[in-house]
Amino acid sequence: MANQMTEMLKGTLEGIVLALLAERAAYGYEITAGLRDRGFAEIAEGTVYALLVRIEQRGLVDVEKVPSEKGPPRKVYTLNALGRERLAEFWRTWRFLSERIEQLNDNDDADERA
Repeated sequence: MANQMTEMLKGTLEGIVLALLAERAAYGYEITAGLRDRGFAEIAEGTVYALLVRIEQRGLVDVEKVPSEKGPPRKVYTLNALGRERLAEFWRTWRFLSERIEQLNDNDDADERA
């Protein structure tokens, strides 16, 4: 099951991170901690940082370097208008897919009862 979970998360992680950033601006470690707090403990920090690079390159977030008390400045990511559009698209797609998958599950449950 862990392998299947990993594969499914790969396809949805961008939307999940954008949803976190829709709540508030955050830097990489805060995003990773937020994911873990929500039960996504298996996501590696390196995966999150690679995703942040990609969404920055795609122009979905604004980035501000903020001084840190410990070490180099932190990159704080803020969801911008393009990122909000992408997040809205993610939620539309998610609803579409989850409704169809639930229908399949409902059909499977009915078949098992028959």
